[in-house]
Amino acid sequence: MTIITAKWLSDAKTQRVFSVLTDAGHQAYGVGGCVRNELLGAPIRDVDICTDAPPETVSNLAKKAGLKVVPTGIDHGTVTVVVGGSGFEVTTLRRDVQTDGRRAVVAYAKTMAEDASRRDFTMNALYVDKDGQVHDPLNGIGDLLARRVVFVGDAETRIREDVLRILRFFRFHAWYGDPAAGLDAEGLAACAAHLGAIETLSAERVGAEMTKLLGAPDPAPSVAAMAQSGVLSTVLIGAEAKALPVLVHLEDEWSVRPDSMRRLAVLGGENPSEALRLSRADARKLTLLRDQIGSGLGALEMGYRFGEATARDVMLLRSAVFEAPLNDADLAAAKRGASSVFPVKAADLMPDLNGPALGARLAQLEAAWIASDQRLGRKELLALP
Repeated sequence: MTIITAKWLSDAKTQRVFSVLTDAGHQAYGVGGCVRNELLGAPIRDVDICTDAPPETVSNLAKKAGLKVVPTGIDHGTVTVVVGGSGFEVTTLRRDVQTDGRRAVVAYAKTMAEDASRRDFTMNALYVDKDGQVHDPLNGIGDLLARRVVFVGDAETRIREDVLRILRFFRFHAWYGDPAAGLDAEGLAACAAHLGAIETLSAERVGAEMTKLLGAPDPAPSVAAMAQSGVLSTVLIGAEAKALPVLVHLEDEWSVRPDSMRRLAVLGGENPSEALRLSRADARKLTLLRDQIGSGLGALEMGYRFGEATARDVMLLRSAVFEAPLNDADLAAAKRGASSVFPVKAADLMPDLNGPALGARLAQLEAAWIASDQRLGRKELLALP
């Protein structure tokens, strides 16, 4: 018997939701990520709860207990119960009735076993009751502790039910798998066999999965497997995985935190912002990084124009792509450039110059200032011919 003793489980807010359901004679379990991550010692972001009570019953019981209820996914059996400002998604146990690879028609189930059989991976089919006892209907704890990402039942069947599980397979391996052991062979073969189905997914869903995958501490083994299976080129035409492990090594060497857009930039590929339907902010960042990899701008100027963090990212990317050395002097120059201020103002050149002539002169002096390693002062610059 496996027992969880965790603050999030014993917390009064979590126990309140459990009690609202169990006091009325219903089942209630924490499920999925909260159980998985607790057993791995990983951070817990959300506590999801499942129950045999239908959503209308969950709503009525919660409201009678004075709790706020939000019908966040009522069509899929999910409501959010709010306790003291914290939201808990409560979902009725379900079983699939019909699937088409993108969405499922579900019916409510009465047993944990039925609910577990429709989940994606064995490590996600784990449940915990309010007393901390873990329920493992599919023997997923062994896979979890061995860091094996294994599909529930037949891998191809799970993928036909929901094609997004192909990308989730690689994402979960990046976060929870054992890189030395490699990916589950049956799962990898099933993903390769259904490459064409990936094109039925929306770019937003693909982009969200790729962003999460690339945010893992070391996604390189998963991305390499994606490339070998054909998944990477299907998701992003022209992308290559070979420089990613070098970048991850450099990030670790220089104590730089993972960043999905930096890592996406090193993969290359055709128009990733559109292919993955990135947010405007991510698209701008990615475009800037990709443009600057081969721009030739020095560390000092990049720091001045784009800030220290962007300059550092570009230098990491250049080092990974071109195998160029990166040293403390480069990083120091980027930092100095980011804190520097061009000493000449437009007012210094007026009224003698204005309009295009004023802009051209400012650009000329700025170029001279940068070429001097930003050492020329205002008087020296203004004295230039």
